Amino acid sequence: MPNPRLATRYAKSLMGIAIEKGQLEKVFADMQWLQAVCKSNKDFVALLRSPIIKGDKKIKILEAVTAGKLGELTSLFNKLLINKSRESYLPEIASAFINQYKEHKGIYTVKLTTAVPLSEELKNEIVKHMKENSDMHNIELETTVNDKLIGGFVLQAGDKLIDGSILYDLQTIARQFENNDFIYKVR
Repeated sequence: MPNPRLATRYAKSLMGIAIEKGQLEKVFADMQWLQAVCKSNKDFVALLRSPIIKGDKKIKILEAVTAGKLGELTSLFNKLLINKSRESYLPEIASAFINQYKEHKGIYTVKLTTAVPLSEELKNEIVKHMKENSDMHNIELETTVNDKLIGGFVLQAGDKLIDGSILYDLQTIARQFENNDFIYKVR
């Protein structure tokens, strides 16, 4: 069961310790790696969430999977999670840590959805335009392709959304036809 408050608290604690120990970049890299493992391997997440497998077994398995890939601070944090029976929240904690890291560093994630793939030149131009016309100076652009848009784009930056897609225009026109008061319904 998702628990964003718990994930945020643990991520904040890990962030504080990482900053204090001067290992913020290493822990960030570790959390990115753990997030990628959790997203790509459903069995790993199932192992973490399993109430049947005991904590000491989970520690051994986690150490075997992460041997040489994680720093000491992250490994100790993972053991703490298992000892506190919070290991099932590791995927959420990793995501919360990454979000807090980006907020701490002033990195903005901008999501751009288009109907066709964009060239690197056009992506760079979009990022440049956003830097010039907003207070965002560190921008991380995530692009996805959705052919249902037909054309145009959907841009999401934080809580702002710009929908300049043809699909949106067609849906708007369809709503106007549905709500047209000048056409009487004949029964």
